[in-house]
Amino acid sequence: MVGTSFHPRSAVLEAADALIGVALLAEFIARHAASHTPGRDLLHPVTLADAVAILSFLIPVTGEGAGFLRALRTLRMLHAYKTLVRLREDFRAFRRNEEVWLAATNLVVFVFIMSGIVYETQHRTNPLIGHYVDALYFTVTALTTTGFGDITLPGTAGRMLSVAIMIFGVTLFLRLAQTIFRPAKVRFECPTCGLRRHESDAVHCKACGTVLHIPDEGKA
Repeated sequence: MVGTSFHPRSAVLEAADALIGVALLAEFIARHAASHTPGRDLLHPVTLADAVAILSFLIPVTGEGAGFLRALRTLRMLHAYKTLVRLREDFRAFRRNEEVWLAATNLVVFVFIMSGIVYETQHRTNPLIGHYVDALYFTVTALTTTGFGDITLPGTAGRMLSVAIMIFGVTLFLRLAQTIFRPAKVRFECPTCGLRRHESDAVHCKACGTVLHIPDEGKA
């Protein structure tokens, strides 16, 4: 999507998007037809994000900015229970730093989504936003509150969009920093009270005092 923002949309790209969208829609319908609680699943925020991402493939008239909505599918896949289980089993780095990976993914997806919104709402009227790189640059400078001032979003709508980027972006950035710098914990469910996060060297559950037998993989 970043590359195509420099060039006009073509029928070939729109046809490719439509084919991918149809395949994803078929998978979406099959997955929910097999669900035991389809109604509840459809109302889940991650499922709604997945549906929006699929629609961005199927509706070319939504424009280039909607292409960044496809990043929402990354959230659905990463937050899916089976995906998390597989990542924990296959990748030790993910297992030991799961919250960091999830927080980083949330931040990256937010940046991509907001860049798409900035581009789609500004590139026709704002000469400073010519393509996605301009929108991405503005989003990052607003998120970090650097504010160089070389690119701005005029009007009330532009200012409110800038405020939203700063508020939500900083929140996600602080969440990522918190997961990086706070003491690492391991995921192990206490058999008595169900507490799932413990210090890596914990012998007793800090909530109920039950003796824990946390598996130790040893040091390399």
